[in-house]
Amino acid sequence: MDDCIFCKIVSKEIPSDLIYENKGAMAFLDVSPLSEGHTLVIPKKHFERSHEMDIETWKDISDALDVVSKLLVGKMGVRNYNILQNNGRDAGQEVMHVHFHIIPKTKTEGLEIKWNSKKKDTKSTAKLLTE
Repeated sequence: MDDCIFCKIVSKEIPSDLIYENKGAMAFLDVSPLSEGHTLVIPKKHFERSHEMDIETWKDISDALDVVSKLLVGKMGVRNYNILQNNGRDAGQEVMHVHFHIIPKTKTEGLEIKWNSKKKDTKSTAKLLTE
């Protein structure tokens, strides 16, 4: 995609602080981090949403998430972290290229989560998804 910032990072048109790379994925530090070590993991191939990715890309993303999480824990002493991925603008996706955030969490830094759960009867949804 010509106007995609992450595609430009993959093609090296835009520099990044690269942490890890494999055949199908890249991991680099976020330029607007929520905490020290906040890393983005992206597929090298452009996909807008995660359900569009093929199984090989999922494997490369999974490998990168594993490696980077272990680097943050082992080299930075990160004890707690979130892995976040949004699909679509209404879900909070701002760059329309699949990306996963690995966000170290301390008492003062990181992702703030407010969970607004509601009681719902899930039987009809379960039936729809399994039939």
